[in-house]
Amino acid sequence: MVQGLVWATLGTGFLFLMTMMGAFTVFLFHEKNDRALKKLTMGFAAGIMMAASVWSLILPAIEQAGHGGGISWIPPAVGISLGAVFIVYADRRVKWYTGNDETHSSMVLAVVLHNIPEGMAVGLAFSLAAESLDAPEHFAAALALTFGIGLQNFPEGVAVVLPLVQKGMNIKKALGYGLLSAVVEPIAGMMVVLISGWVRPLMPWCLSFAAGAMLYVVVDELIPEANKDDENHKGTMGAIIGFVVMMILDVALA
Repeated sequence: MVQGLVWATLGTGFLFLMTMMGAFTVFLFHEKNDRALKKLTMGFAAGIMMAASVWSLILPAIEQAGHGGGISWIPPAVGISLGAVFIVYADRRVKWYTGNDETHSSMVLAVVLHNIPEGMAVGLAFSLAAESLDAPEHFAAALALTFGIGLQNFPEGVAVVLPLVQKGMNIKKALGYGLLSAVVEPIAGMMVVLISGWVRPLMPWCLSFAAGAMLYVVVDELIPEANKDDENHKGTMGAIIGFVVMMILDVALA
């Protein structure tokens, strides 16, 4: 277990680093008040989150549910629904406590929920590799998974922080939320090594729950914001570009 914990810490540390590198790109754009750029970046974030929901979360959830011998669509269908409902409830509670309608809580919660199962997946992969030292292919698979998710995390880091700044949040506070979204991956990865036997059957539900949260935010916040008063469809084009970029990363690195 100790070796698996060390490997999981290093692997999820790489995920953390890639997310924060993406988040810090906000310094390249935060002083630009170009309305077209704002629409484009909001749409780009929406496209990234949509593609990540499908390829990183929903499809693996369906595959893992099918391997468990059950009906493969039930965990994703239920998980997506619960994820969306959770974001609605949590967002209302946060706004009720703060009295502020501009907390952007739902978007931050959605990305945090999305990163938790990613950290869990890497932790499980290295836990399996540590249990199977005579099968080096498991370690190679864990490295490949870590590298793939890490590359995805760079545009996801952009998608967390830049829209918050574009919507008027202080840049330091937005980076704080980016840090929060990134740090959950090492925490989830290390914890799952300790309880790997118990959590593995729940992964389809966790993955789809995170997907539901992400999709709700895309439809409720990002797409309307990107397309508001946008006669030139910059937000729509940004969403398509973001979706394609994230799809390529997910499929090419699978």
